[in-house]
Amino acid sequence: MNASKSWGLAAVVALAAVAGYFALRGTAPQPDPQVGVEEPSAPAPITAEPSVQYPIEAVIDPAAEVPDAGPLPALDESDAVVSASLDALLAAGARPDLLLLQDVIRRVVVTVDNLPRERFARRLSPVKSVEGRLLVSGDGDDRVISEDNRARYAPYVSLVEAVDIRYLTALYARFYPLFQQAYQELGYPQGYFNDRLVAVLDHLLATPEPAGPLRVVQPKVLYQFADPELERLSAGQKILVRMGPDNAARVKARLRELRRRVAGGVSAP
Repeated sequence: MNASKSWGLAAVVALAAVAGYFALRGTAPQPDPQVGVEEPSAPAPITAEPSVQYPIEAVIDPAAEVPDAGPLPALDESDAVVSASLDALLAAGARPDLLLLQDVIRRVVVTVDNLPRERFARRLSPVKSVEGRLLVSGDGDDRVISEDNRARYAPYVSLVEAVDIRYLTALYARFYPLFQQAYQELGYPQGYFNDRLVAVLDHLLATPEPAGPLRVVQPKVLYQFADPELERLSAGQKILVRMGPDNAARVKARLRELRRRVAGGVSAP
């Protein structure tokens, strides 16, 4: 009942977007084996400021009861601590089996950094892909994402809502040095991960909310949005759109609360 709660960033941020990254494929991909850190293949559309905007010290909540877990483990040896006692963070009925807890801190950091990009590395995701095929109705140029497709995201959204955000944030602050180390190893020696996290949360919260059925086309294997403006969205924003307005609203509510807390009580603009 200690450092395991640090994986909750995956549950709240990554589940908001990563869970359905391959949902627009004709079939669900198979999970990849051993994960390793990769440097980003292209510059991120969001860049951290040279100076720290959101110091982790401002995130600390004196009223939050965080067990003293002793000295921090080394990043390479943190999985056992991170994956222990998940039940303490989750409400009944949540699905911790949807998470991939191998090298979890690095997975979370890479995923957060990649969400505002056009694509991100599936094999580095801390969340298992949505199972099954994308549910589409109609034919030819009249194909739209079926409303029944939203149900495929239900366990992921439930997992997001099961996380105790206040306790999660307190533990994130407790184990922040490991997240910072992983971020610097990713190729940002002068970067500050909490600033990046706040910027990415703002990016996800700015996701448009299109009305009506979402038309799709399938030029090759992947489905794409027929609307060029939607197709130009980042990977993270696309997935919030794909999961349907009701699911997206529920996830955004959790992201908004997480953003307020990791920004030291400052609400999103």
